[in-house]
Amino acid sequence: MAVNGKSGRPYPKLVLGEILSVAIETFRVSKVRFILTSLGMVIGTASLILVVTIGLTGKQYLLQQIQNIGSNMMTAEYSGGGGIYGRENIGDFLTLDDLNAVQERVPGISNSSPMIEYHDRIAVPGGKERDILVLGVSWQYMHVRNLDMLSGRFFDDGDTQARNKVAVITQKLANTLYGSPDVAVGQQIKLSGLPFTVIGTFRERVDTFGQTEISDDTILTPYTVTRYFTNSDKVKQLFFSVSDSNEVPRATEEIREVLQSRHRPESVYRVDNLTQLLEVAGKTANTLTTVLLLISVLTLIVSGVGIMNIMLATVNARIREIGVRKAVGATNAEIRAQFLMEAVLISLAGGMVGIVLGLALPFSVRFVTNYRVPVSGWSVIIAVLVSSLVGVLFGTAPAARAAQFEPIESLRYE
Repeated sequence: MAVNGKSGRPYPKLVLGEILSVAIETFRVSKVRFILTSLGMVIGTASLILVVTIGLTGKQYLLQQIQNIGSNMMTAEYSGGGGIYGRENIGDFLTLDDLNAVQERVPGISNSSPMIEYHDRIAVPGGKERDILVLGVSWQYMHVRNLDMLSGRFFDDGDTQARNKVAVITQKLANTLYGSPDVAVGQQIKLSGLPFTVIGTFRERVDTFGQTEISDDTILTPYTVTRYFTNSDKVKQLFFSVSDSNEVPRATEEIREVLQSRHRPESVYRVDNLTQLLEVAGKTANTLTTVLLLISVLTLIVSGVGIMNIMLATVNARIREIGVRKAVGATNAEIRAQFLMEAVLISLAGGMVGIVLGLALPFSVRFVTNYRVPVSGWSVIIAVLVSSLVGVLFGTAPAARAAQFEPIESLRYE
């Protein structure tokens, strides 16, 4: 018990524990108002957690999809030009010698493959024929493109050197021709009248939405065999990959320089990689997360305005209580702390419930599916800080108003 130096009257000095207990008792008496006021913070905080989680998940998924295509992959192809005497139909196409030159002159190349393309027709069940795409590639093509082998095996360097008539077909083509990928292995398929043995089935690791050289009805064969069907040394594309993704920009430029130096100056060769696509995808995901985050912050601000309105109404309803406390010696600082504490508690209580709800969904997904939704610890920390900040910011005005009342006027208030 402290003593007022001016009047000599004793009054209880409110400490933090007492302020907290008074606030809790106030909430216990007005449960419905407390719950409804906290509801906005529950929604705002839960949405904040979910937005950050969705942003992280979306960005991770998008980048993973691109990386599964081959984040270290580079493709080179002839774009045009190089006609002789104005005859644009005579192109300066890429050849196998270009592939060898790049391997010799560009350091860091880990895998490479040419791609020779031609179209054929094969018999399918039901007595019909079907158009198929045959791609002649090297054994390293599987590593460059990150292909997923479903059954059997991919052809190796021995098959390429020996010009073995072996084929690897897509999962969908295997289902169409033989019913399943497993049954397809060991079957014979005729290409240009020659029998090829199916030694494996594959699929792309991700859906490329049509932006790929591989179609549903694609057959891969060793390029040493396929080139005899085209009667030409030209290749449609050259594929390269490096072991370190940081080397992709440098290798891309050096590959372009090597190819350009081996052909006519007016010929144009395009060398592409997924680095720029990765950067764009990352920026897009960050922008989307920022927009959703701003929406969540707006929700929290609206909730904070609601807390301020309720606290102002609470102050008006408790004017006589304020007068009594001041009459027995409570200072303006203690009155201000009391109402500020109540605003912070409302905000924090709603924030904690919102955090639990915001984390419940990502963790429940882990139990229902095999996909692991990333949850950032920073989102929880930010949610707690934001909840406290909202309580302080929007509780300051009501607390200041409560502290301004004079004891005599407050006691006379009806």
